[in-house]
Amino acid sequence: MINNLIKMIIEKGASDLHLVAGAPPQARIDGKISPLPAPPLTPESVKELCFSVLSPEQKATFEVRHECDLAIEFEGLGRFRVNIYMQKGSVAGAFRPIPTNIPTADSLGIPPVVQKLYDLPRGLVLVTGPTGSGKSTTLASLIHKINLEREVHIITIEDPIEFVHFHKKSVISQREIGKDSATFQDALKYVLRQDPDVILIGEMRDLETISAAITSSETGHLVFATLHTNSTVQTINRIIDVFPPHQQAQIRTQLSFVLEGVICQQLIPKVDGGRALAMEIMIPNMAIRNLIRENKLHQIPAQMQVGQEGTEMQTLNQSLAELVQKKIVTFEVALAHASDIEEFKKLAKPSRPTKISAVPSR
Repeated sequence: MINNLIKMIIEKGASDLHLVAGAPPQARIDGKISPLPAPPLTPESVKELCFSVLSPEQKATFEVRHECDLAIEFEGLGRFRVNIYMQKGSVAGAFRPIPTNIPTADSLGIPPVVQKLYDLPRGLVLVTGPTGSGKSTTLASLIHKINLEREVHIITIEDPIEFVHFHKKSVISQREIGKDSATFQDALKYVLRQDPDVILIGEMRDLETISAAITSSETGHLVFATLHTNSTVQTINRIIDVFPPHQQAQIRTQLSFVLEGVICQQLIPKVDGGRALAMEIMIPNMAIRNLIRENKLHQIPAQMQVGQEGTEMQTLNQSLAELVQKKIVTFEVALAHASDIEEFKKLAKPSRPTKISAVPSR
């Protein structure tokens, strides 16, 4: 039955499948949850469906932790990221399809200024956004571009491995937490001894991981990582706030030197179906680096607007306003995602064009 459900969501173009006792199987289509044509699931049927994709070792782990992350290949159907968890004392599951072919940055509608980040020799690049905003896909496309065009060693540290890369011009080592290394901290502790040029950290979750990312980027490596944050300012604050107060001034200084880009993205429902990519793009100039050092982060959005010439930076509101003006998304839908409602209303007026880089739909 799990294969039938997987086939169904692939045919419907769904981004997720949810299995929860007491409700029919649910699919997320264009960002909205809707039931599939099937009867409500019982706790027993959900457990049977979810356990059908687990190995004996994963079942044993789940029985102890009540959580299990994995990636699995359904023969003839593609690769999926799966999370099995407990709710109200019964098993539940979330399944997300991973494209077999890694999409190109152009096909995703990633602006050229973001694509250029793949060619940096060193530094820290952060891709952020809420769950389901396409962060992993954006990073996979950038890693794929490096793999195709640069002769380097790429190491990815993921939980679990999502997109599978194959050696091209680069050598690429993909390490999965739980299989190839016990924890993110363990993997990052030794990563610099593995002669990497480019490091991808699936998620910066804690002080140790964030500290290792900063150290790696300081020592001449290009580091890509994700955070679950919704804006540039929130992202920088999140990084600094995980450190003890007596270290924060030092971290601000370090971050001001190593940070090369913060990309905050969201997927917005389109007028004609599907979802469009909205991106806040911050490429730090000298003024922004000074603001980070001086702890004046609230001034960064204004600096992003005045400092656009030559850097193609843009705020989320500017990206949303362009999507509205191009009639890709409705004003009301964009307004619900705006970071500053009054500012967005002014930017979205047709009489006030916004000079920013184009963001095609995803």
